[in-house]
Amino acid sequence: MKIIMLGAPGAGKGTQAEKVAQALHVPTISTGFIIRQAIAAQTELGKTAKDFIDKGQLVPDDVVIQILFERIAQDDCKNGFVLDGFPRTIPQAQALVDAGVHIDKVLSIEVSDEKILERLSGRRECANCGKTYHMVYNKPQTEGKCDSCGGKLICRADDNPETIKSRLAVYHKQTEPLIQFYKGMGILVYAHSQEKVEDTTKEAFKALGVAL
Repeated sequence: MKIIMLGAPGAGKGTQAEKVAQALHVPTISTGFIIRQAIAAQTELGKTAKDFIDKGQLVPDDVVIQILFERIAQDDCKNGFVLDGFPRTIPQAQALVDAGVHIDKVLSIEVSDEKILERLSGRRECANCGKTYHMVYNKPQTEGKCDSCGGKLICRADDNPETIKSRLAVYHKQTEPLIQFYKGMGILVYAHSQEKVEDTTKEAFKALGVAL
């Protein structure tokens, strides 16, 4: 299956993307992480992305799309993938359609802005592999260390209240229109974010038709 995860920052789509990907034995592809990988590897696209980031600008759609297409062309994506953080805009979604990338399901994880503000202060990310955790809802086995690779868990700089409010405003303006876009294609399904990660997972798997 080829799946797209939608949801506001802090909705839990990263955590659910990993759980769905594990169940389907396909990779999770986080746009932010593959951009950082491209920058670290000093690929031509990575250098281009870094130029924009260093200027405090968003990486343009065409660069993000090229980096993504390079990633989904790799062998481990032959049986499918779960996209987390892409597309963020209608042009990005249209680029997938234009490239003939068939998406089976788009899962929108629903949660209120108030709940997101409450949650994000506990979020952590592995500095090495990008895996996401939460200090309340999805704790690592060893505090401060990634279960998968042993990397250091960090608090992202953009997880402070004012930045979160700004990111939510951008999400509502740019990304919410994707819900109508994919609803029109007949591939949109919903899951409501619950207090317990496993309860959200049950809803997500049921909506996608994936066996737990």
